[in-house]
Amino acid sequence: MAGPENFDTKFDVLVIGAGPAGIAAACAASESGARVGIVDDNPAAGGQIWRGGAEHSPSTEASRWHGRLASANVSFIYGAKVVARESADVLVAETWERPLRLKFAKLVMATGARERFLPFPGWTLPGVMGGGGLQALVKSGLSVSGKRVVIAGSGPLLLAVAEYLRRAGAEIILIAEQAPASRVRGFAARLFFHPSKFWQAIRLKRSLGGIPYRFGMWPVAAGGAEKLEWVELVSNGKKIRVACDYLACGFHLVPNVELAELLECEIEDGFVRVNEMQETSVAGIYCAGEPVGIGGVEAALVEGQIAGFAAAGNLGKARGLFSERAAARKFTGLLARTFALRDELRSLAEPETLVCRCEDVSHARLAKYSDWRSAKLQTRCGMGACQGRVCGAAVEFIFGWRAESVRPPIFPARVESLMSLANAEE
Repeated sequence: MAGPENFDTKFDVLVIGAGPAGIAAACAASESGARVGIVDDNPAAGGQIWRGGAEHSPSTEASRWHGRLASANVSFIYGAKVVARESADVLVAETWERPLRLKFAKLVMATGARERFLPFPGWTLPGVMGGGGLQALVKSGLSVSGKRVVIAGSGPLLLAVAEYLRRAGAEIILIAEQAPASRVRGFAARLFFHPSKFWQAIRLKRSLGGIPYRFGMWPVAAGGAEKLEWVELVSNGKKIRVACDYLACGFHLVPNVELAELLECEIEDGFVRVNEMQETSVAGIYCAGEPVGIGGVEAALVEGQIAGFAAAGNLGKARGLFSERAAARKFTGLLARTFALRDELRSLAEPETLVCRCEDVSHARLAKYSDWRSAKLQTRCGMGACQGRVCGAAVEFIFGWRAESVRPPIFPARVESLMSLANAEE
């Protein structure tokens, strides 16, 4: 980690996020001669998918990129969250120790995505969590050996989570995918045109042999005395109840675009709009990975490289990757079509079901209002610790509401950090 004397130095290229897209952007910019800084709130590079740094790399590809990053001339600022913007070329971040002022000439946002949660009766019980969240807890030391796990929701992440948890000793009872069988089978057939994805799918199928994988099935309730004991799922109008210790549930992914919105970048259909060089509508600010389209590691890596090369002025190198990006984006479109959420999921919540867990706001209270702003003002929905990152995506899907604006801080911040921002503006 770079020393404190470097934190307030102006970087040629500042990268926010150290997942695959951020790693690729930092490497490309550094190899083009730029002075690069990379910021992430985790203690090591890798993001959620390559979590834990080089020593925990899950694949040869991850190891290769971690090695490339280690040999690059990059200043690492880990354990830091960007919370606000001080000026056009300065961001304010916060660590456990103190706030930081991060100056830059060009900025690359590689802020990734998070799981989408949809409320249903019992979804707040201990033991019900996101698939990626449970995976992260296991990577951090939680034992699931011998635990019964149901995995439900939508998207390829379900299979990756199932494989990881099975290797960790969990008993995977069932994988329930809400998308209909016809779409998933069509998706599988088209993987032939994406060789790396095809072989990855073959490997996953082999590793998950014997685990029931159901299509057109989703959870409608979870129950237990003090923690999760069972989950109820529906398929073709019929309900089944399954005993389990954990329900890992997530309905595909939601892009993290809060920083882009704070920086006044144009958002289109929920994603950051970029040009061929991955540059946003704000000159000098680039974006790569899930915030521009949910497409997986391959798309993130090539977009990150293009953004890094372009931000460093190496436009020839960036253009050389356009065809690779075009191929990767075909898979992005295929994912979106295959795992589009069905309308039945909009009505999972009962009137008393909490939608905003931070502020204990029920579905019935929200149903009285016609837009996000009104509901937020009257119920405090979205004003808790997560700042709408969970309930915001849920109400967008359920009610069709979109947040009208993003205000600093975009993450909960200490008063000290906000005071440093106020002092800088004086």
